[in-house]
Amino acid sequence: MGQITVEKNVGGIEGLCVITPAVHGDNRGYFMETYSQRDMAEAGLDIPFVQDNQSMSVKGVLRGLHFQKQYPQTKLVRAIKGSVFDVAVDLRANSATYGKWYGVLLTEENKKQFLIPKGFAHGFLVLTDIAEFCYKCDDFYHANDEDGLAWNDPAIGIQWPELLGQYHGSASGEGYTLSDGTPLKLSEKDQKWLGIQDTFQF
Repeated sequence: MGQITVEKNVGGIEGLCVITPAVHGDNRGYFMETYSQRDMAEAGLDIPFVQDNQSMSVKGVLRGLHFQKQYPQTKLVRAIKGSVFDVAVDLRANSATYGKWYGVLLTEENKKQFLIPKGFAHGFLVLTDIAEFCYKCDDFYHANDEDGLAWNDPAIGIQWPELLGQYHGSASGEGYTLSDGTPLKLSEKDQKWLGIQDTFQF
């Protein structure tokens, strides 16, 4: 598999993969292949990515949990600056791990990538002053197709690192902070998503 190491079915959830690239460094800096279709195919991950996205977020931002209903996407995500805790939740109705979550720390230092197949909700929490986050998708963006899942649904029980606060029956971020006092920052939309019992299934 050349330039990548692939850990498959992480957390016991079929399809989720953590990919670690080979990094070639010396006193000048480093070089790595961020994506190789050949290496991915050799690992059994022959995915036709068609779009790259990038975002920047400040500390305490939580984006998610998002998914696309009629045009679901496989995503390959990574942090190119800073650190995020990245989470996927299995929403595949016939999956043995339906409702189960897995999270991985993605940082500019560890350079890990997280492969999230179709049928998952996805989100991340920013743990550093800023984070730049990029991801490949195997379908184009379709307006009005996004839906979401409450990031703090107790039925799922995601353990977000460094996050302090109490669940008050909704996805509101009110009263939540990181351990250093940084307030949790959520979009208005992300504070209105419902729990898994009321969420779309694939």
